[in-house]
Amino acid sequence: MTASRLLLIDDDARLTTMVGSYLRGNGYEVDVAGSLGQGRERLRQGQYDALVLDLMLPDGDGLDLTRELRGEPRTRRLPLLMLTARGEPLDRVVGLELGADDYLSKPFEARELLARVKALLRRAQPEPEADDVLRFGRLEIDLGARQARIDGKACDLTGHQFDLLVVLAKSAGRVLSRDQIMDALKGHPMDAFDRSIDVHVSRIRACIEDDAKAPKRVLTVRGAGYVFARKQDIED
Repeated sequence: MTASRLLLIDDDARLTTMVGSYLRGNGYEVDVAGSLGQGRERLRQGQYDALVLDLMLPDGDGLDLTRELRGEPRTRRLPLLMLTARGEPLDRVVGLELGADDYLSKPFEARELLARVKALLRRAQPEPEADDVLRFGRLEIDLGARQARIDGKACDLTGHQFDLLVVLAKSAGRVLSRDQIMDALKGHPMDAFDRSIDVHVSRIRACIEDDAKAPKRVLTVRGAGYVFARKQDIED
């Protein structure tokens, strides 16, 4: 089996040396870039299975690169783990809104980074047995292709957001609390208290609802959680 190829963009040479060595020792190919410029060049030159990106870099902000990557078809679905030393919930929320799949605050244990990278790569792989399609009116959720479609047009969801949508859709008509959602998303490190679930639901609504401010597919049940509408007779 070919080793997964990772790109680590961080200007902390000591950290990249340590983390790079640890990941290589666990069977990964790792390239390192110390700036946004170097990272962009490596991304242009090669194909990567996942990206680990620092938020603060000497020539710019990791959020800018995240925005760029999610705007390009070739890198739109590239699994992305964001590193942040700021520790501010707003930074994490903004990163998730722009399309990061996960985040990890510095300092961190190399073992935790490895676990999160494994989870990202695992979620990015389609499940061979999941070849059925969930249909809700104009919305189709193709489990085999890992794609949601409205009227046949693909929705621009990250892998994390697609998995969250599947959890909700498979429990259509049933209210799920944030804790229940977190339990169902095994391998997805999330913290209910930093609004990450709410952020991802907001992004899902922006993709699958006719009006994200008046949702008819993913509904909020105040004080309880979310429910995916069983009937979605939504007409244009």
